[in-house]
Amino acid sequence: MPPPMTAPAAAFAAARDSAVAAPLPGTTFLDVAGADAIAFLHGQLSNDVAGLAPGAAEWATYNSPKGRMLATMLVWRPASGPACRLALAADLAEPIRKRLSMFVLRSKVTVAASAPALSAIGVGGPAAAGAVRAALGVDPTPMRAVGFDDYGTAIGLPDGRVLVAVPADRAAATLAALAKHAVAADEQVWRWLAIRAGVAQITLASQERHVPQTANWEVLGGVSFTKGCYPGQEIVARSQHLGILKERAHPFHVAAPPPAPATPVFSSAFGEQACGSVVDAVALPDGSADLIAVVQLAAVESGDVHVGAPDGPALERLPLPYALPASAPKRVK
Repeated sequence: MPPPMTAPAAAFAAARDSAVAAPLPGTTFLDVAGADAIAFLHGQLSNDVAGLAPGAAEWATYNSPKGRMLATMLVWRPASGPACRLALAADLAEPIRKRLSMFVLRSKVTVAASAPALSAIGVGGPAAAGAVRAALGVDPTPMRAVGFDDYGTAIGLPDGRVLVAVPADRAAATLAALAKHAVAADEQVWRWLAIRAGVAQITLASQERHVPQTANWEVLGGVSFTKGCYPGQEIVARSQHLGILKERAHPFHVAAPPPAPATPVFSSAFGEQACGSVVDAVALPDGSADLIAVVQLAAVESGDVHVGAPDGPALERLPLPYALPASAPKRVK
């Protein structure tokens, strides 16, 4: 039986100051198997799957031919089992499985839900690595898939969170073990940590709205500009090498309930025209919310940004934990 959830205020405080462990029903897994699986994924995703060593992980996006993100995901090569495993938003898993399967053609590749069924657990906070070490007996190295107890995998993320994948029938026991060293929380706290880390993860409500760079996914390491072709590659490359990026993902705080994904954002710098949209938002215990939105840089710099309507609740910009590259027009000979 999983441990009882901690009161929200205490859970958010633990995420800020120590460690939390949460079940992640909003995250699921796809297995890509077969002799041609690596080459197939390399030609479909934004990152260098062919260069991914066994046991290594990387961020990646799956894009439409117009370069807009259909999904964001964590990709890794397990020590055994499928050639690659993908962790992505649960509401995107079946649409993405179907879409990838359309392009298999004669390749020796299968794309399927993980078997046996896996559950996702998120461990976050400044003491997350120590909690995983104490509970599961492994060191969660960033972007390495480390196995434990012959059934589970722990993957450290660059922002300090740890994604744990275990068979569904072991999830409760794994959560109970983690709860001895981390505060039991719900998925909202994990998503809040992602927002504060500047990680804009795509769900069904926000898919096909942004190219990877506008959501900072090239800064996060989710895009390779040397790997060759994949869907939308020409537009992604053009955005990187030729033009000015006019919008970027930023975290914000709002003294209002959380807006839904895809809610428009406005600024006086753009009048009645929307200048961005929400990617994800999480309610805080005091009734306010933190969110991450892709917003025109001119609006962000104006300091006058509102959500939902030109006179909607004001957004207070929060710091990004990483630097954004300068955007300037490139000289083309």
